[in-house]
Amino acid sequence: MLIGIIVGSIVLVLLIAIICVYNALVGRRNTVEEAFSTMDVYLKKRWDLIPNLVETVKGYAKHEKDTLAKIIELRNGNAGYDNLSVNDKVDVNSKLTSGISKIMALAEAYPELKANENFQNLSNQLTKIEEDIANARKYYNGAVRKMNNMVQMFPSNILASCFKFSTYKMFEVTDESQRENVQVKF
Repeated sequence: MLIGIIVGSIVLVLLIAIICVYNALVGRRNTVEEAFSTMDVYLKKRWDLIPNLVETVKGYAKHEKDTLAKIIELRNGNAGYDNLSVNDKVDVNSKLTSGISKIMALAEAYPELKANENFQNLSNQLTKIEEDIANARKYYNGAVRKMNNMVQMFPSNILASCFKFSTYKMFEVTDESQRENVQVKF
């Protein structure tokens, strides 16, 4: 009888622990998804500015066709942006950040472009969006770090594996020149 109570108590404690860890994993996953959704609103705004920015720059920077072509290809090659996974969106947007930085640097080489009112307006919008993305990125990366820790650390990694929870990619800037927000000074 005593052995039955002890075994039953152990099973009950294990079951409660499993439920707690599972619920924590679900909560962390939901936090990551919510954080990405918030950031994705700003990424989408930036995504929608790109065609206007490229068209404005195109007339002034005829010698920079490669830079513009890469950005256009990146954007058009991912026309189904909404259908991409979170990790794929992170990859695409990291590459896009690099391309936008190059476009904004062109303004320094082309004073006429820098003086263009449409370019100035787009630059101001882009600067604001980049600030919003940077703030949202901090929250997203914090949520991802917590989720990845749970998925990778013992003993929660056992349950994460059983219930097919996976890690998420951090939204990092890999190029040192991109570590600052995109800003154009006129």
